[in-house]
Amino acid sequence: MNRKGCLVAVVLAALLAGMAAASTWGWWGSSGVEEDTAFVVPSGSSLTSVAHKLEDEGLIASAESFLLWAKVLGSGDPIKAGEFLLPAGSSPSRILDTLQHGEVIRRFVTIPEGLPSIMVHERLMAETLLTGSLPVPAEGSVLPESYDFERGETRAAVLARMQKAMSDTIAELWPRRAPGIAVSTPAEAVILASIIEKETGVARERRMVAGLYSNRVRQGMMLQADPTIIYPITRGKPLGRRIRQSEISAVNDYNTYTMVGLPRGPITNPGRASIEAVLDPEQTDALYMVADGTGGHEFASTLAEHNANVARWFAIRRARGEM
Repeated sequence: MNRKGCLVAVVLAALLAGMAAASTWGWWGSSGVEEDTAFVVPSGSSLTSVAHKLEDEGLIASAESFLLWAKVLGSGDPIKAGEFLLPAGSSPSRILDTLQHGEVIRRFVTIPEGLPSIMVHERLMAETLLTGSLPVPAEGSVLPESYDFERGETRAAVLARMQKAMSDTIAELWPRRAPGIAVSTPAEAVILASIIEKETGVARERRMVAGLYSNRVRQGMMLQADPTIIYPITRGKPLGRRIRQSEISAVNDYNTYTMVGLPRGPITNPGRASIEAVLDPEQTDALYMVADGTGGHEFASTLAEHNANVARWFAIRRARGEM
């Protein structure tokens, strides 16, 4: 090889070594990622606009240097939109790789079982990383669950997923309903499930409570469910006091102490387990229930048995100083 060829080879070798070092050690200019940092790539962003955004936020020293090395050493894959976590000490080369191949940060909003729609609305509106506004959703239209979302996503989009989850759950469960159940439509199943959701917080009781209320529906008895008294007053929020006699005797479309059958609509958003309980209730003769002092209930099939259970419950309350 002649002297000129040797010189070219040395130059190329040095260039390749430098490029390899730059790739390995991230010598694309200095990084300003001093601690774990969330970085948002807006939808439709170009690499150039993202480079300048990184510089503006102090995460890289120079957008121009970043773009140059990205073209020379980058993979050529497009960057993704979304929110990314840039670990502390990330080099510019690692930043680029994260924006091209990293996982978008997913955040979660949780809707507990039995949360009424007015409080679902409040929870979504309080989530500062969501955007836009929305009306209070229809009661019983949201499936209680945890839902992931991205920063900047609209509240309406998250709510739509919640409501689709409820629709999908009903579509899945309704065809599998037990024969002879007390409800005749999916809408009625959600209404009764919402009462069960509010009447017991003990998972093992759900089917028993569903059986009791199913018996009352079939026999044309008033359901006499306390939560149906509260719903027209607070829209499902806690009452914060004892129910008044005037509220027990109030006549409206929800109060099951003054009407026979189901209320006009759900009184909360029931979870999957309560819906399943309505569609496959316990086979029981029970028509009455009262608290047992442990968080659960005592069940009875006759009024005499029920009165004895009530007497025991009152004795417990007197011993606790509640009466």
